[in-house]
Amino acid sequence: MRIGAKETRGWKATISVAMSNYIEAGSIIAIATSLSLWQDYLNISNLAVGLLAAFSANAFGAAIGAAIGGPMCDRYGRKFIYTYDLVVYMVGVLLAAFAASFWMLLVAFVLTGIAVGAGVPASWTYIAEEAPPGQRAKHVGTAQLAWSLGPVIGFLLAVLLGPLGLLGSRIIFLHLFVVAFVVWYIRQGLSESALWKQERDADFSGGGTPTPRRGLRELLSRPVNVKALLVLFGVYGFWNLVAGQAGIFMPRVYETAGVESATEQNLLQVLVWTCTVLATYFGFMRYADRVNQRVFYFLGAALGIVGWLFLVYGGGSLPALLGYAVCWGVSAGIGAQAFYALWTSELFATPYRASAQGVLFFAARIAVGGLSYWFPTLLAQQGVPFVGTLCIGLLLVALLVGTIWTPQTRGKSLHQIEVERYGEPVSAQVAVGAGRRV
Repeated sequence: MRIGAKETRGWKATISVAMSNYIEAGSIIAIATSLSLWQDYLNISNLAVGLLAAFSANAFGAAIGAAIGGPMCDRYGRKFIYTYDLVVYMVGVLLAAFAASFWMLLVAFVLTGIAVGAGVPASWTYIAEEAPPGQRAKHVGTAQLAWSLGPVIGFLLAVLLGPLGLLGSRIIFLHLFVVAFVVWYIRQGLSESALWKQERDADFSGGGTPTPRRGLRELLSRPVNVKALLVLFGVYGFWNLVAGQAGIFMPRVYETAGVESATEQNLLQVLVWTCTVLATYFGFMRYADRVNQRVFYFLGAALGIVGWLFLVYGGGSLPALLGYAVCWGVSAGIGAQAFYALWTSELFATPYRASAQGVLFFAARIAVGGLSYWFPTLLAQQGVPFVGTLCIGLLLVALLVGTIWTPQTRGKSLHQIEVERYGEPVSAQVAVGAGRRV
């Protein structure tokens, strides 16, 4: 009975922390479905739209938050970040809901992005550290599930509230404020990550002087860490360059491909993300802890490429659009982001696990921001075949990197993975435990 209660509390913590991903995806979709409305309302150019997208939760804003939040998460604890980041987020979405000028909207998007960038790496770290070794993918998959539900609900709201125009978009931002407040309230009762507390206690057990092996300097000084960072950027960075554009500009891509109805565009996106939800729950969460991860990753990455081939070479026909929606949606559920969230929590030691995620999230979102600034102009001037072929090339890189360098971590504890990778205990609590065994 006590075990069941403990497991229930563990899932409560996992779900509440995973909601960072719902909030992240929800804010991106709120922006994506409102950009054209803001453009008309504020009378701004395509480059100004690109600037809004580039500094949002989808790109530079999130990059800034990750650069700040990752190291702070390792220094002050996981709970410190997920307790306060939502306060900043709530300020951002409220500003967006009542924005009356371009600069007010830009500030709103930047604040929202900073909060997202700080919160998502902390949530992935916390979930992985609290999960049982044999169920780590299942628990991390909960964050992916929440991330997928954000667009489903966001695009459905966009369809339902579409007749209201910009007022409907403002209501969507207000709904994110309400969700963020509820999640923030629930999180106040959560405990700190047990692994991080053990690390902190071991640091100060020898007279109050913390170990010097912490932070970005130690992270970047070890070749094993640098290799892992490069591999994980190859997986997530290149995939996210495509997903970042699809997440925020897909309505414009559909329009360029011939789907002019905003309702039809949003319903296609509902199909995409419904497939992602189903693939995450029935695919990644059920099987990633049990099957060959190299084969599983390859299948998801290949489906993503097939989806974009439908979009680029299908001529805008309904079967081609449906083929894109299903393939890309399933791929997003079992592909790069799900495995990245898992692997990036496994391949780094506790003292700088969140810092590593901050570095990677920062680099990936900076790359997305650079492309986002030019993407609307490239799409308008060059069309879907050009940007689609570019996306296929980026997805191919992610497929090759993840398939060739799949980590062999399935079923192992984080302590075991750490000793195997570094050849010695790095975390203070692992070193203490190793000394006792000797």
